[in-house]
Amino acid sequence: MIAILDYGMGNLRSVEKALEHVGATAVVTNDHARARGAEGLILPGVGAFPKAMERVRQLGLDVLVREQLGSGVPTLGICLGLQLLFESSTELGGARGLGLMEGRVDRLAAGEEKLPQIGWNGVTWIAQSPLIEGLPNPCPMYHVHTYAVQASHVLGTATYGAEFVTAIARPPLYGVQFHPEKSGPHGLRLLANFTRICAGALRRAA
Repeated sequence: MIAILDYGMGNLRSVEKALEHVGATAVVTNDHARARGAEGLILPGVGAFPKAMERVRQLGLDVLVREQLGSGVPTLGICLGLQLLFESSTELGGARGLGLMEGRVDRLAAGEEKLPQIGWNGVTWIAQSPLIEGLPNPCPMYHVHTYAVQASHVLGTATYGAEFVTAIARPPLYGVQFHPEKSGPHGLRLLANFTRICAGALRRAA
């Protein structure tokens, strides 16, 4: 089972349906006991970083995610959920993030390109990970965002005016700036890979 953490800001049903499509059991929840029973966590997100962190802290999901990661539970941040994993963001005057990854979230250096970036963009994989097994390089993925992470542990990059980080991997923690649930067969393959990572972690724990 994979728990999709619900703090009121995310494309929850689409992520749930995509996971079910690849054979995973998915539950949308902010109940700590239910989430602790899951073999994997997904932190989704659409909207502004400061408001999202306020909601995450109100619900104690910051503590929950940190606890589960410490226990080796695979966790995937999607879009704003990726950004929340980092130390801080400059969006809307700035806010502290979860601090699970070193780095900051800044406005895209898009040059003459319009913001937000909305649409397909080719992702170049620059490292190896089970999360991207079977995916082409470059790989088209669907992006909707104005901000991007300044990060280490980079798995994939894309270019929109300038190059930006769009995927990270530091097992058991993963994150993608794009929306796999909106990215067709390639996005489904990534979610299927994440499901297998979660199943593998469960077997190792057993």
